[in-house]
Amino acid sequence: MRFSNCRGRPEFRHFALVNNSVRNEMRKIGYARVSTPTQNWDRQIGALRAERCDKIFREKASGKDIKNRPQLEKAIDELGKGDVLVLAEWDRATRSMLDGVHIIERIHARGALLKVLDKPHLDLTTPIGRGFIAFLSALAEDERQRIVKRANDGRRAAKARGARFGRKPKLNAHQQEEACRRLLAGESARAVARSYAVHHATVSRLRTARI
Repeated sequence: MRFSNCRGRPEFRHFALVNNSVRNEMRKIGYARVSTPTQNWDRQIGALRAERCDKIFREKASGKDIKNRPQLEKAIDELGKGDVLVLAEWDRATRSMLDGVHIIERIHARGALLKVLDKPHLDLTTPIGRGFIAFLSALAEDERQRIVKRANDGRRAAKARGARFGRKPKLNAHQQEEACRRLLAGESARAVARSYAVHHATVSRLRTARI
């Protein structure tokens, strides 16, 4: 018997189903970190392998430097929709609640999930974990707002004490007064600016401010 279309054959239909299931299968991306070159990550790697991670990123970097974690960045970039970032230990990936929530938000934005092996409640693959993360995010937002409020209150208090913000003036008060007198006497802004080694626009703004 001849077949004009191989898709009609049972064995080909079975292959197509298996192929699609493999392509859509969730991947687990592991991450491990130690703080110093003398430490080893055997325990973490063992836990990630037991979790059957498809790929594991590892690095040796100080936990105090939350910006210099290239392998963590690569692990997050590796995530596709439906994938799971598996952390062997939560405090190896983050050092503060705000930093941790930021990582979670980045993972969520990629349509991926998070699982922390030493913190069962930080498991976004379970309803309880997702609820806890929502609560944690609310706490982090409250912390962000309190930080902004403290910064604004500090600026207002400093202004009340006479503090000035922004760049330091190129000319001090005495030089500004002297430059204005020279401008009024007929000197050009460029000539005055050359004597103070500043741009002529700096001197021109003094004249504009006095008008």
